[in-house]
Amino acid sequence: MTKYSFVLLSGEKEGFLEKIQELGVVDITRSVKPVDDHSHEMLAEASRARKVLEFLESLNYKDDADWEKISASTVSIDSDPVTYVEDTIRKMDSLKADLTAVRKQITAREPWGDYDKNALDSLSDLGYTVRYYCVDAKRFDSSWEELYPLQKVTEDGKKLWFVTIAPANEEYSFPLNETVAPDGTYAQAIAEKGRIENEIILCKAGLLNAKDYIPAIRETYTSIMTGMDRYLADSAAEGVAENHVAVFTGFAPSENDNALTDEFDKMGVLYLKSEAIEEDNPPIKLKNNWFTRQFEVFTSMYGMPVYSEFDPTPVVAPFYLLFFAMCLGDAGYGIALLLFGLMLNKGWVKISMFEGLGSIISLLGAGTIVVGTVLGTFFGMSMYDATWVPEWLKSIMIVGDVEIPGLGNFNIQMLLAVGIGIFHICLAMIIKAICFTKRFGFKNSLATWGWTLLIVGGVILAALGMCKLLPAEVIRWGVIAVGVLSALGIYIFNTPGRNPLMNIGAGLWDTYNMATGLLGDILSYIRLFALGLAGGMLGQAFNNLAGMVRGDSVVSLIPFVIILIFGHVLNLLMSSLGAFVHPMRLTFVEYFKNVGYEGRGAAYNPLTKDKQ
Repeated sequence: MTKYSFVLLSGEKEGFLEKIQELGVVDITRSVKPVDDHSHEMLAEASRARKVLEFLESLNYKDDADWEKISASTVSIDSDPVTYVEDTIRKMDSLKADLTAVRKQITAREPWGDYDKNALDSLSDLGYTVRYYCVDAKRFDSSWEELYPLQKVTEDGKKLWFVTIAPANEEYSFPLNETVAPDGTYAQAIAEKGRIENEIILCKAGLLNAKDYIPAIRETYTSIMTGMDRYLADSAAEGVAENHVAVFTGFAPSENDNALTDEFDKMGVLYLKSEAIEEDNPPIKLKNNWFTRQFEVFTSMYGMPVYSEFDPTPVVAPFYLLFFAMCLGDAGYGIALLLFGLMLNKGWVKISMFEGLGSIISLLGAGTIVVGTVLGTFFGMSMYDATWVPEWLKSIMIVGDVEIPGLGNFNIQMLLAVGIGIFHICLAMIIKAICFTKRFGFKNSLATWGWTLLIVGGVILAALGMCKLLPAEVIRWGVIAVGVLSALGIYIFNTPGRNPLMNIGAGLWDTYNMATGLLGDILSYIRLFALGLAGGMLGQAFNNLAGMVRGDSVVSLIPFVIILIFGHVLNLLMSSLGAFVHPMRLTFVEYFKNVGYEGRGAAYNPLTKDKQ
């Protein structure tokens, strides 16, 4: 990155920032949140427009029962389309609540039918009271019709609705409690329901017509965002000389130096140029190849590296792919993911939450096909035991148990997961030692090198000893050398120039943390085996369930196919979720902790007119 410092009169700020936006490659230091009421209002307006855009883009009433009426209705939009959509959504929510209420009224009024409510109300003026009752048909006593002025209204075989009329000034008693009197007729409730449904249809038609305003709303959103971006950059300017001169700081990729300096010279602006250093805290723009670039999203989720820090993505990419494939662990599921990713890239399938992820899904699917084949699982079936799998393919599969002398038999896939974990952590420690040496110097990294030598050297010597590649005497002297050199770095020279007793104390504390944390870190990698095993067993269980309902008849194919499709789709979704989350945890917790990655940098965000 190249650092630019611009000095200009305050009155020139607006034109300068507009030209910087047109260049689109300079990251001007700006506030990361609204700095005053004006920018807060701009952000609120942009948020409104964005929400309306997302709503309209996903709007589709073609499956609505009233689609013909909705599409045939024409509603004019005279106000601001964003405000209209917001108001219409609120109106529809209110209408839906009213519709629910009127449906309850219909259910309550239907037994009473249609009647002249004014005529009934006039009875009270004549000194009579009408009372309403509802009773189970079995509980109705026919003698009541002789004892009381009673009129049946409706009977459905289960319940009976009736009314009684009695003088208001006479004592009255009845062996049943009154029910709530209807506040209107059944016909009125039906009419109200029709009115509300028509209002909802008009609202839906209006929202459908509002989709024509999507380009205008998007243009408004872009205009607000670019204006706010420029406003915040303006607010970040350092005022000097009693606010008559403004000083801006910006950063741009070094490969743009020549083109930018030519543009700045044409603008006639006074600027200073220098190579960015760590103290400037410049923004970070990652540079990776096509494969590695697909995994930059995981680096950005944790945090961008600071300027002198290394980019972890080249290591994260292959290991995340391997971890995901082991957690999913099924070649059949890998094929499904690969096809899904390709369909996303081709535009044959459009799902907003997976937008732009087709390439990485395809990569994860391809990796799962390879790893799933090596692990010997295909849609819950054991490929190693299948007769249709060629012998040459079975020869590369890692299945079964392996015996460790003196310890017993262990599942080879579990040992593979632990072995990958040990290698991953050892690689992290080596990278940490190299990067710390580059950043802080070898003298200030002796403790890091001590731990790296102890752990990595110990693992290498242990592997050589177990494989009997070196004589026992050589291994013994190697362990002694590694132990002595590591102890010097960890306990004596961990902080050069400090009291040796304090260094020893700090070394002992580091030893406690390392001993308690390292074993847990390594055991965390067993999840690579456990998740793959769980998914395979669940897939096998669905296969067995489908086999149990499979008979000789053609009809039995229906439940057989339903169980297979439902079971494996459900298992794929659950296993993919676990395969996404747990490798991320291994990366963010186990790897980043041992590699010393901080991730406190800011992403490169140039001032531009293209803000989506």
